[in-house]
Amino acid sequence: MQILVLGLILWVVSHLFRRLVPGLRARMGTVPGKMAVTVLSLAAILLMVIGYRRAEVVPVYAPLPGMGHLTDLLMLVALFLFGLSHSKGRLRPMIRHPMLWSVILWAVSHLLVNGDAASLVLFGGIGLWAVVSILLINAQETWAPPAPGGLRSDAVVLAVALVLYGAIAGIHIWLGHNPFLGTYG
Repeated sequence: MQILVLGLILWVVSHLFRRLVPGLRARMGTVPGKMAVTVLSLAAILLMVIGYRRAEVVPVYAPLPGMGHLTDLLMLVALFLFGLSHSKGRLRPMIRHPMLWSVILWAVSHLLVNGDAASLVLFGGIGLWAVVSILLINAQETWAPPAPGGLRSDAVVLAVALVLYGAIAGIHIWLGHNPFLGTYG
């Protein structure tokens, strides 16, 4: 669990660094600053994956039966929102922080089907980071919604989200966690 927590801390620090100490981040420069965040983020992901897979399963709560179906739906919406953050479609101007909202949906959906301590730390921690990020950005920056684009961009985002959803589901099945069962053991 310590490796998981270390990875989570590294993720949060690297992603909130710009918000919490903007002067220091600005002095690093654009390219070196982005490179540092990238390297730290990759290290954080590696530590979180290793830590989560090594963590002892300590039950905290029992997920409700059938929550896997809701998780499946939320994950599809999360993937769509993640893609929307890079879109210039009609829906993009309607949602501020679509990528962070997708992370929140990802975290909540996984907490619906995983009731162990490591899952609470991982998914709860990443979800909390996303909420804090939204609050910090909103406090520091005003938002001017981008001009709406065409429906074609939204359709492309949906198509990509569906393909990614299939790939992610396939990986989960390959790892022995079929996301379509509805209830997980």
